[in-house]
Amino acid sequence: MDKQTRRQAVRDYKERKIPVGIYAVRCAASGQVWVGVGRNLDQQQNRLWFGLKTGGHPNAALWAAWAEHGEASFSFEVVETVDVEDLGDYGRDSRLKDRDAHWRAELGATKIVG
Repeated sequence: MDKQTRRQAVRDYKERKIPVGIYAVRCAASGQVWVGVGRNLDQQQNRLWFGLKTGGHPNAALWAAWAEHGEASFSFEVVETVDVEDLGDYGRDSRLKDRDAHWRAELGATKIVG
């Protein structure tokens, strides 16, 4: 790869749009659902699963269900991608908080803390 191509690849990486939004974690064995806000949905499941596997997740109910039923009982899904590109910090946080509350009510879910 030449220098110009490499520079363009780095520039493209830095300018990529990171998906932000709401996700749900479901436990098929218990029927429980948790909803959370992801500031980088591409990496959210990895981050969440790592915390659950190592026992470091702050949501005690989610971790207890994980410990009881195992990873195979859990699924992760993005329920909504939220466009926050043109919003400031307050607008972004407000929009995500509203959408989080909407999806918790819609799915009868518990909020993921952490």
